[in-house]
Amino acid sequence: MSARTILVVDDSATERAAVEQRLQGAGYTVVTAADGREGMRRLYETHPDLVLLDIVMPELDGWKTLELIRQVSDVPVIMVTGLDAEVERIRGLRAGADDYVGKPFSAGELVARVEAVLRRAGGQPEVREVYDDGVVSIDHAASEVRVRGEAVALTPLEFRLLAAFVEHPGHVLSRGQLMELVWGDVYGAGDQVKIYVGFLRRKLGAPELIETVRGFGYRYRRPVTTFKS
Repeated sequence: MSARTILVVDDSATERAAVEQRLQGAGYTVVTAADGREGMRRLYETHPDLVLLDIVMPELDGWKTLELIRQVSDVPVIMVTGLDAEVERIRGLRAGADDYVGKPFSAGELVARVEAVLRRAGGQPEVREVYDDGVVSIDHAASEVRVRGEAVALTPLEFRLLAAFVEHPGHVLSRGQLMELVWGDVYGAGDQVKIYVGFLRRKLGAPELIETVRGFGYRYRRPVTTFKS
């Protein structure tokens, strides 16, 4: 099997060299770009398996570059930045990023996050039956969700999160358990779970279905439906 290709887009030559060395040491083929415009050219030329995208860059910053990437490709993108505030994480996830790494990060964490995102993107989907509890219905084969008969558009991560909840109705799932079930990543930041639970609640339009169990995690409360004659 040929090595996976990682596109690293960062305006710092020092950062590019350090990340390239770490990823090559882990067996990846690395392509680099010094800014967003060059990054888009490399994207077309090399068709990478994953993009590591710095946010703070002159002219075409990471946000604008991510927007352009999402217009032409669903390649996994990990945002990389020193701006580690929650608002930045939320913005990146909403814009279509698959993960977010704050600087400084260890070589082990970087490689683990890359492996986790590639594993999620490249794994074969498990075939499941259609789920229906009278309020939420999920067609796993078609990746379709309906709430009270109305179609709800979810991102792939939101879909996996909902699937994890409905597969464990009534059970409290910790943030760590959800990171493993949905992200496949024990190194992930727990606040990603909080962010995506918020996204999911709003999209479902039924926040009562996902209960916060303070100090423990979250629980899907399977609705009690009345019998129809």
